[in-house]
Amino acid sequence: MFLQDVFSQYWGVAISSFLLGLLLVLVALKVFPRLGLMDRPHWYGLLRKSIPYYGGIVIFLAFVVLVLLFVPLTKTLIGLLVGGGMIFILGFLDDLLGLNPFLRLGVQFLASVVLVVFGVGILSINLPFIGVLDFSEPVIFGIMVASAIFTILWVMAILNTMNFVDGVSGLTSGIGFIAGVTLFILSVHPGVHADPSSQVGVATISLILAMVSLSFFIFDFPKPRILMGDGGSTFLGFVIATLAIFSGGKVATAFLVLGIPILDMIWVVLRRVFGGQKFWKGDLRHLHHRLLDLGFSERKVVVLYLIVTAFFGFAAVSFVSSQQKFFILIGLVVLMLLLASALVLIPNKK
Repeated sequence: MFLQDVFSQYWGVAISSFLLGLLLVLVALKVFPRLGLMDRPHWYGLLRKSIPYYGGIVIFLAFVVLVLLFVPLTKTLIGLLVGGGMIFILGFLDDLLGLNPFLRLGVQFLASVVLVVFGVGILSINLPFIGVLDFSEPVIFGIMVASAIFTILWVMAILNTMNFVDGVSGLTSGIGFIAGVTLFILSVHPGVHADPSSQVGVATISLILAMVSLSFFIFDFPKPRILMGDGGSTFLGFVIATLAIFSGGKVATAFLVLGIPILDMIWVVLRRVFGGQKFWKGDLRHLHHRLLDLGFSERKVVVLYLIVTAFFGFAAVSFVSSQQKFFILIGLVVLMLLLASALVLIPNKK
């Protein structure tokens, strides 16, 4: 009965989101080459032909149109759209021109502040065996300072995590699909919310995110015909981070779903800092790059990543208490440590 109700309520959103995303990708494949919106493989020593780039345009347009069509406009939704628009434009310009990293961080900070101003914030976190951490105090000039700081750090971390993982075609769009589906299921899950009807907006946005990501994934994997660029990856990260905040209780879930990319980002940044390198300067030492060095094909790397992501997404949906998620998180950290050790000890195949 529950599944029947969910299907009857959301099937139109799911199909519309998938078809619009599909249509816009097909249009982009025809139009982008004429506009010169192509990637530059020779910059990275690749021998393949150029393919359409800036696919984030498709993701952003489809998402905004669908949200305005299916979701009532509220203050927090305006904050999501305004902040998300800032992130998309920033990523697009960075893809096009190559912006200063401090300018990127500055605009990301401002976009996160926009969310706070429009009423989006993390008010508390329930830590197993410790209790609830309350971020509602102190309040200065009407702003909950602790909540604002934590929210800004969370959003910036997640959007950069999605950008970091965008090193192999199919990873970001695949993770976007899994994250969207997970957040959707938790939003309609009767065991999570006493009143699931209050989560209709969050569920709808999550489903739109998932289906638009899926429509892009079809052309992004296994052989890419279009690339999303920073405009797409950072926008997806911004939306996922915000959805995890909207209704509360999903921050831990988002952390689990993005656990491998988040831990990989932390590892890479710490290695760069302690190695005397600039933490914002890209390299080929991410987990997916190390797997490629060991002889994995790009297809196998994407499949492995998505299987692990889907597993932890399924665990987050199946085990909803904070203590259960804590033990799953411990397992995730152990898995990441084992992977890191193996990648350090096993010699490169290439």
